[in-house]
Amino acid sequence: MPPVLTEVLEEWKCLEEEYRKLQEAHRTYLQNLDIISKLQNNCASSISHQRKKLKETSRLVKRCSKGSSGEELTTLDELKEKIKTREHVFFEMEAFLPKKNGLYLSLVLGNVNVTLLSKQAKFAYKDEYETFKLCLTVILLLFSFACYFFVSYRFLDAILNFLLVWYYCTLTIRESILITNGSRIKGWWVFHHYISAFLSGVMLTWPDGTLYKMFRNQFLAYSLYQSFVQCLQCYYQSGCLYRLRALGERHNMDLTVEGFQSWMWKGLTFLLPFLFFGHFWQLFNGLSLFRMARLPDCREWQVLTCGLCFLLLFLGNFFTTLAVVRQKLKSRNQKPKTS
Repeated sequence: MPPVLTEVLEEWKCLEEEYRKLQEAHRTYLQNLDIISKLQNNCASSISHQRKKLKETSRLVKRCSKGSSGEELTTLDELKEKIKTREHVFFEMEAFLPKKNGLYLSLVLGNVNVTLLSKQAKFAYKDEYETFKLCLTVILLLFSFACYFFVSYRFLDAILNFLLVWYYCTLTIRESILITNGSRIKGWWVFHHYISAFLSGVMLTWPDGTLYKMFRNQFLAYSLYQSFVQCLQCYYQSGCLYRLRALGERHNMDLTVEGFQSWMWKGLTFLLPFLFFGHFWQLFNGLSLFRMARLPDCREWQVLTCGLCFLLLFLGNFFTTLAVVRQKLKSRNQKPKTS
């Protein structure tokens, strides 16, 4: 037998052995997948059952609290705290169990399971989201700078607005996936991105004309400023979150946001003037567009629509930030009294 053929046959034997081991490993993998699927269903149904029982227990505790006093009241208060803790534990458990997508994800992705089943995968996706957000913010900053100072073509403005639409739409999808996987971003800061995506889409469709040119530089300057502030926020909020996670005071899946939240208070209060200035710039944009809508030669529906979007953004951003600041100041003032 030729040496080459002998070498080939030996190589084939090695491949055969590796193939046999691969088949065994894959068979074990499929069996474990089936076991995991059954465990997931059992855990989900047990959590649902526990939640129903907890609601019934909570109602009974409230009923008993009305006519109780002394030791009984203390016992009931302890029970209330245990119920709250149990709810938090259920939330943590569900972050690692498959769940149905919300309406938005169902419309965009269908019934695809987006739950990441390991902590490493969750953290990797969250970190990739933060990197994507920061990189796109820098690109938008540079693009706005170029359009404002160097070029004045409607085509490049359209590319900028299309980039904004894509950016905010992508953020809404990614944030929905992160919320499914345990991130606690909620309230106005989620809705904020939907309005921003709609506003950018309306700006994209605004035809080139006298009114567009009147508002163009104001909008580009606003976009430039917003991108600058968002870069500051991403940098400082990520550092603040890192410290708080190291101290065990924040959840590992918490994200940086465009606005201001209570956990940002330490070391980040210097951002407040920048944020409030941006909020009032949104109001100024809205009022400018409303004045333009009253001009006799105004025929574009985009003028009034953009004005309403900017006004809505101002109201949501300003009052949400104001509420957080007020709540934080109130809690700080109460601390000396309780000590």
